[in-house]
Amino acid sequence: MIALGLFAVALLVRVAVGAAFPGPAYPDSYYYFAVAQQFAAGHGFTIDYIWNFVDVGGKLPAFPTLPIPANGHWMPLAMLVQVPFIWLLGAGALASQLPMWLIGAAAAPLTFWIARDAGLEPRLAVAAGLLAAVPGGLTPFFGQPDNFGLFMTLGALALWLCARGLRGDRRAFLLGGAVVGLAALARNDGVLLGVPFALAFVWELVRRKGSARVIGWAAAIGCVGLFALFYAPWLYRQLHVFGSIAPSAANGRILWISDYGQLFSVSTPATPATLLANGVGPFLVSRLSGFLSALGQFALLPLVVVLAPFALIGAWVRRRDAWFVPALAYAVILFAASGLVFAVHVPYGTFIHSAVALLAHTFVLVVIGVAAAVRWVAARRTSWDAGRATTRFAYGAVAVAVIGAVFQSSITIGDWSVARSVESRLAAALASTPATDRVMSGDSGAYRYLSGHPGIISPNDDLTTIEMTMRGYDVRWLVLEAGSIVPALVPVLEGTVHPAWLSAPVVVVPTDTAAPVASTAPVLPTGVAGAVYAVCLTPQDTRCTP
Repeated sequence: MIALGLFAVALLVRVAVGAAFPGPAYPDSYYYFAVAQQFAAGHGFTIDYIWNFVDVGGKLPAFPTLPIPANGHWMPLAMLVQVPFIWLLGAGALASQLPMWLIGAAAAPLTFWIARDAGLEPRLAVAAGLLAAVPGGLTPFFGQPDNFGLFMTLGALALWLCARGLRGDRRAFLLGGAVVGLAALARNDGVLLGVPFALAFVWELVRRKGSARVIGWAAAIGCVGLFALFYAPWLYRQLHVFGSIAPSAANGRILWISDYGQLFSVSTPATPATLLANGVGPFLVSRLSGFLSALGQFALLPLVVVLAPFALIGAWVRRRDAWFVPALAYAVILFAASGLVFAVHVPYGTFIHSAVALLAHTFVLVVIGVAAAVRWVAARRTSWDAGRATTRFAYGAVAVAVIGAVFQSSITIGDWSVARSVESRLAAALASTPATDRVMSGDSGAYRYLSGHPGIISPNDDLTTIEMTMRGYDVRWLVLEAGSIVPALVPVLEGTVHPAWLSAPVVVVPTDTAAPVASTAPVLPTGVAGAVYAVCLTPQDTRCTP
């Protein structure tokens, strides 16, 4: 009953934030939504817009085309779980969000069971479960059709099964291989969840040579086999479709960029030399910045800063406890990878998407840290009832998380709503245009969702390259937003530069009004949130004629 109650609370929280902003809100969730709709409609893994050119090799293809095979970068599980709900409920926001709410809510009772296995009494285990139900500043993201809920639940389950394996439960260790395989289908770096399993078995071989084995060869081989059973078919698909098991990383753009803006370029080279283009000093600074950014995000978002010291205390107290060794090992691996490999990507969501796998164990450690701190104080203040104080402070931690969740959710959903307001008004200008017209914008997923038009993202290059990209994809419309625009197009939105292949702005959305303004003037007024332009690439297209 306790577990069911925690699930209900977590589900209610996810429904609430999902209802506060129905549908996708940012590039990741737009992509998962769009591909799921395509798959459910019988089109397989395809997509009719380009969110980033890493999906087509990180450069302008020799023969640009749409639609293209999907999932050159993102993994398929967050799309696949939507499909049965789309078939049942029809294409729409609810069908895409509901599976994420259900799977994500399972993390709360799972956290309770992890806490009970780790020796916490029921009332403290419930507190840990409630922290998982309301994960601080990350709460609004769990309402999205994204992989946050998937990866939190699968990651926690994988690390728990590994811990149970260390305690002698070979079936749990074996089953962990399947869970890691599913987690890797949710995120590319989900394979890192398999490292604690590998380390556990290697440690057993080294430390228990000639003695009885806890895990044993059969469980280890079965674990690897189940992982391959789930994961290998996807690798085969990637090889067959793209010629690489990691298509978006094949040309190095994901790994070798020194600035995040380079990820959206089609002309900037991406090689190891690019990574070191500014010298060894700036490279090392960027690695340190990525690591510190990861620490800051983890302390700020799920732990709302106040709970971070208690998580550290709990981790120190249980640093040798087999129930937490796999989670602590994964934490070390993830933070190291964030600093050494993915430092440039950390501030833009890569890290926190992966770090949610740690949340269940982290929230249990928060409660353990609270208990340790109370015991330390109680030993010096004889008037304290340590048991009662521990319960009070544990639920005080829950209250802090709830306050942080409400505060951060209001800010995050408010930001999404402001962006959606501008995008909706700009998309409305495309309502009367042919559905096959392609649109270039700062967020092609948003305009695919709002207007139904296929399109491409504006490459982060000069105007000549942007024009070349438009011609390659036969773009008919350009949408510019002040909040999402590449540097080369800023003067266009400001009205100080006007390429011959653009019309005067068809619609202008000022920052201070709710209604778009039709415009034929080549110079825009100040305070512009966005504008729509016709793109004229042939002499026969007279839309750009003054």
